[in-house]
Amino acid sequence: MAVAMASTGNSFGLYSNLKTIENQRNFRAVPSICSFGVDPVQLSCISSKKSLTSSTSTFIPKASPAAAVEDGSSQETDKLPKPVVIIDQDSDPNATVVEITFGDRLGALLDTMNALKNLGLNVVKGNVYLDSSGKHTKFAITKASTGRKVDEPEELEAIRLTIINNMLEYHPESSGQLAMGVAFGTIPSEEVDVDIATHIHVYDDGPEQSLLYVEAADRPGLLVDLVKIITEINITVKSGEFDTEGLLAKAKFHVSYKGKALIKPLQQVLSNSLRYFLRRPSTEESSF
Repeated sequence: MAVAMASTGNSFGLYSNLKTIENQRNFRAVPSICSFGVDPVQLSCISSKKSLTSSTSTFIPKASPAAAVEDGSSQETDKLPKPVVIIDQDSDPNATVVEITFGDRLGALLDTMNALKNLGLNVVKGNVYLDSSGKHTKFAITKASTGRKVDEPEELEAIRLTIINNMLEYHPESSGQLAMGVAFGTIPSEEVDVDIATHIHVYDDGPEQSLLYVEAADRPGLLVDLVKIITEINITVKSGEFDTEGLLAKAKFHVSYKGKALIKPLQQVLSNSLRYFLRRPSTEESSF
């Protein structure tokens, strides 16, 4: 998922609020922050690829044989597709681009778009394309108050959790393949070994920035936590991409230190800090 953030320091005023939401999830959906009204968005369909509702939702922890999509239709399939949510901050300089995929099960996603509008966002354009993995719904969003793309990591995580929340509500069969579903008591379709799933790499990306790649087991609040750890060691997150692929999260961040690419010792400090945070919870402190 692509996530571009102009985060230059410890600007995490909403961080504690997001943690509060996470700690109060007694089988309740993530509440919305604010609301406004926007006209519906027209989606166009093309055949190939060229290049949160705000109200409380009830989660059904067990998968059902037939999935009701947001437009009211239903269907069955033997093998569940992998749900994917991508938040892209790199591809459009003026908007945050969101892409959602769950095989061919997704409908028009009007409820998801309304939920995003209830977060104070405008859905400004969108399209649908098909490929071998299914139907991909992609749309661009901006902040209603400014007309600009979303920058704050707390707001980007709220967007991600809202989309996943709606997917769980309308497609409960996806719950075993999403970390939020597991958090609400669903047995995961597969076990994710945290140590094996965690990958951290830092690459040179020109004289003014470096590219940080993180792959780890997903959980609610992960995006905010990653950015918080990075900025706590005075590294600036310039932009990036955050992908939710089933139970895994994959992030790419463009980072810099005082306007320059990270030198090798600082790359190692960053990698060690993230690895320490993402390590298996049962790992003993003495092993480090």
